[in-house]
Amino acid sequence: MQQIFNILSRALSIALHPLFIPTYGMMLYMAAMLVRTPSLPSLYINIGIITTFILTALIPIILMLILWKRGSISSLHIDNATERTTPYIYTLICFGFWCYFVTEVIQLPLVWTCIAIGATVALLLVTIINHWWKISAHLTGIGGLLGGICSIAMYYSIFPIIPICCVLALSLLVMYARLHLNAHTPLQVVCGYLLGILCTFLPNLIIYYA
Repeated sequence: MQQIFNILSRALSIALHPLFIPTYGMMLYMAAMLVRTPSLPSLYINIGIITTFILTALIPIILMLILWKRGSISSLHIDNATERTTPYIYTLICFGFWCYFVTEVIQLPLVWTCIAIGATVALLLVTIINHWWKISAHLTGIGGLLGGICSIAMYYSIFPIIPICCVLALSLLVMYARLHLNAHTPLQVVCGYLLGILCTFLPNLIIYYA
């Protein structure tokens, strides 16, 4: 039974890896926009999702594979906190290009600019904090997803209860998975989650009520 829980926890950690969160967020947004605007071109949707995946997941993963092959990191999970700085910096650069793509290329609304920049700031803060404390990047990622959904809900004056409930449920599962794998302490998990929510939701909250 313990082995089954270990496998499930690792599978969940991979499926909800922080690098995949921006792509999930973009997919949810494009799906919502398609409901509101059925005439939205499929090319626009595909470019948004695929480019987001390439910039925030595929390129960082390739760079991590290169670092692993060179022996710069001992594992693709980067469980060793001291090995995280270089991969995080490379990922930050990719996220910077993603912010430019979201803002200038496909020109999503201001709410999305704040979400993308907020996610990048969250990654920067995780990189800095990681020098002293192994805050949970997984929970920062899914917390950022929740903050992004709440931002879009506020921007469009809607209440997407199903996506919010699903993300909350997944958040609890990821928390359990990271704790079960002894990857983090409860405080590291909670702080990572709050950091993600604040970085993506707070800027939009300030702009909305400014």
